[in-house]
Amino acid sequence: MNVYQTPEFSELVRGNTYPGRGIILGRTEDGSRAVAAYFIMGRSANSRNRVFTVRDGAVFTEPFDASRVEDPRLIIYAALRQFKNMLIVTNGDQTDTVYEGLQAGKTFSESLETRCFEPDAPNFTPRISGLFTLDPLKLRYEMSILKSIDAEGSDCARFVFSYPAKPGLGHFIHTYVRDGNPLPTFSGEPERVKIGSDIDAFTGALWENLDADNRISLYVRFIDPATGTYEERLINRNR
Repeated sequence: MNVYQTPEFSELVRGNTYPGRGIILGRTEDGSRAVAAYFIMGRSANSRNRVFTVRDGAVFTEPFDASRVEDPRLIIYAALRQFKNMLIVTNGDQTDTVYEGLQAGKTFSESLETRCFEPDAPNFTPRISGLFTLDPLKLRYEMSILKSIDAEGSDCARFVFSYPAKPGLGHFIHTYVRDGNPLPTFSGEPERVKIGSDIDAFTGALWENLDADNRISLYVRFIDPATGTYEERLINRNR
């Protein structure tokens, strides 16, 4: 197998009913823009009762029907925020932890030292996070996964990956390998994935290849690192 092979997104999720929540960071094929994407899926009524909303350049998960919320602790959070020229994307309220850490002069990995996997035994859902540094002279991103070290949730294993942003290349990290009970957590390095230069084609390919029964919301942003301007696309199953 060629370790440098870069598949289409469809090849990575084909037949997978439940990769969970996922982050993609990378660079457009023409090299002009940074790319960030985040999606959520859901099996339970509580998880499915969500939408993405955009406020002041940040992306939030919110209840679709507030009267049906059972437990907001792990499903309602800021998914994407920006601090200076750094874009933060995560699958939980550690978005705010990273934001506050950067404000205090900490690095991405230092900011996450106070956090671990989610307390949802027996799954112990990993916390996945990404940080894109939008420096046009050195465009780069980091990705992290915090996961249980064993089936009992006795301690947290921490992994951080750092990449130069190369044209046409992205990396994809998600919470689960596949559906199951308990859910098997993602393992290994983030997966390489192709990224084109058309935001609508890219967004459509992501949404269309996520399992139709379990997909909930998708957000995509294409950013010009020289100016900070961006295009965005948002899809909510519930709207």
